[in-house]
Amino acid sequence: MKLTSVGILIVLVLASSVAWAATLTQSITVDCNSGQSLNGTLSKLSKQTPIIVSVNGTCTEYVQVLGFQNLTLKGISGAALVQPSTVPGNLFTAVLFIENSQSVTVDGFNIQAGTTTVEAIGIDHGSRDIRLRNLTIQGGGDGILIAENSQVSLAYVTGKDPGYAPLGVYDLSDVHVEHCLFEDTTGEPYHAGIDVGASHVTVYDTIIRNMQVGINLYAGSIVDVLAFDTYYPYSGSPQVTITSPAGTNYNGVFLSGKSSLNLNGVNQQATKLVINQPGQTYGGTTAGVLVSDGSVLEASSGLVITGSHGQGILVLNNSHATLQGVTVTGSGHGGLVASNLSSIDGSAGSTLSQVGGNGVDLFCDPDSTITGSANLSGVSTTQCSNLLAGQTVILP
Repeated sequence: MKLTSVGILIVLVLASSVAWAATLTQSITVDCNSGQSLNGTLSKLSKQTPIIVSVNGTCTEYVQVLGFQNLTLKGISGAALVQPSTVPGNLFTAVLFIENSQSVTVDGFNIQAGTTTVEAIGIDHGSRDIRLRNLTIQGGGDGILIAENSQVSLAYVTGKDPGYAPLGVYDLSDVHVEHCLFEDTTGEPYHAGIDVGASHVTVYDTIIRNMQVGINLYAGSIVDVLAFDTYYPYSGSPQVTITSPAGTNYNGVFLSGKSSLNLNGVNQQATKLVINQPGQTYGGTTAGVLVSDGSVLEASSGLVITGSHGQGILVLNNSHATLQGVTVTGSGHGGLVASNLSSIDGSAGSTLSQVGGNGVDLFCDPDSTITGSANLSGVSTTQCSNLLAGQTVILP
């Protein structure tokens, strides 16, 4: 076959395109054990060129990822980012600080910070598609603080012993959490496992252990307990578990300020929120789930609260809970409790809710209502004058 000049030109263009694609993503290695600086290296890189930076050793420095696109920080086995002994005078400081960046992956590091002066990881200023993978985070005021309308995915992240929360999500940010562990091993209060202010979090297959509040929502926040396979496949029952073997918990989940917790969707049979032994023996407003200040709980076939030392589900201050196929058993005080102009609805469905073996299974004050009692199984004790078998009174 004889090539024309046009054919030869096309072949050359294709060949050069293949060669260009092969070099599109650059790769370099930083060895902190040999005195190299990760932050110094990043400061010299093009921020728009896709690049993989492999990191060896312990980097004792503040690392700043500012305005990068398509950057991967990959820790070689044993790689660590450690807070220096001095704290810079910036208004916001983190051992790893990601700002105004897009498509950044951080994978395979141990990250260590103090609990009072800085965050371990800070992500803000509209960062997008930030992927945190296979990280162990020790300390930090917040282990991971995500703010200012940022979008982040966490998978296989362990956060331990922060000053307050292993994960804090604020300012209209959106975060996916899967295959994670957040725990406090110090026994010192006050900690929240996931703290959410004016933001959205989707979570599954995650354990929260020995926190005073497992998940804390306020300022109109939304948490969806829902399995998704955007990043990793799931199997079995990928539940979220909130547990306190140390007995230090006050609330498994606390909703305030018109926030909402949702357990529903296409995977509702597979995804559960299991809360073991929450609350305190004095009762009060300690509970497996506390819904307050105009907030909403929507729980379909996936909420299990067992052995609460306080209340099971407590709905206060003009709030509402809809329950279908939930389990609330063994609470030392109330099972389902509605007070201060609030309501709880036992929604009709194929699965009855199990409410039994509590100090009082159903309780409401004169200004609150529990409906759908016909859809509740196991109830033996009630103290509720506004208790309806259906969802409403008889309508005209």
